[in-house]
Amino acid sequence: MGAKILVIDDEAQIRKFLRISMGAVGYEVLEAETGAAGIDASLAARPDLVVLDLGLPDMDGQDVITTIRQSHRMPLIVLSVRAGEADKVEALDRGANDYVVKPFGVAELMARIRALLRPSQGGSEGSGVVTGGPVRIDLKRRIVTRHDEDVHLSKREWDLLDFMARHPDHVLTHKLILKEVWGPAHVEDTAYLRVYVNQLRQKLEDDPASPKFLVTDPGVGYRLKCGE
Repeated sequence: MGAKILVIDDEAQIRKFLRISMGAVGYEVLEAETGAAGIDASLAARPDLVVLDLGLPDMDGQDVITTIRQSHRMPLIVLSVRAGEADKVEALDRGANDYVVKPFGVAELMARIRALLRPSQGGSEGSGVVTGGPVRIDLKRRIVTRHDEDVHLSKREWDLLDFMARHPDHVLTHKLILKEVWGPAHVEDTAYLRVYVNQLRQKLEDDPASPKFLVTDPGVGYRLKCGE
């Protein structure tokens, strides 16, 4: 049996659809139809990943994220009809790793699940090497190459890329990136962040105007797409 996935959603049809779709590719699927039941299941079953709806009958899904994050760091994907930027940003700031809007394509959801379940490619664990297309980032040696040629980065460009590479395939909000890379006093400086993201794209992307590696989640933040 593959990874264990907990689906927290009050719609029986959605749970059945996900159970069949995920089961077909070898995942073990657990289900909960309320926030409280989902929190209990996350504690008892220790799933490898959680798929969470925000519109639950007993509590708001945002509070479920906060509660789960008090004790677990497993990947968490929000699956919700709420398409507003404010809901997305709040969920990600509370600790969600990704956000998919209903109605959704099962192929896209499965791709995002695979990305989040992929063994760690960065940080202190694993090889310390992150790859995406022609880009290779060696976090331990602080070396970046594109098409096997060295890429020179400024200190700030490296700090930004290093932080994102330590969270591959995760949506990172503007606020979170600014806080971690520039400090709490700069959490509103989104224009400043945009300048550095564009600089990195000029150095890392084959087509900076159509980025495939450092991608934008409009109004929310950025994601480093790895392993492709």
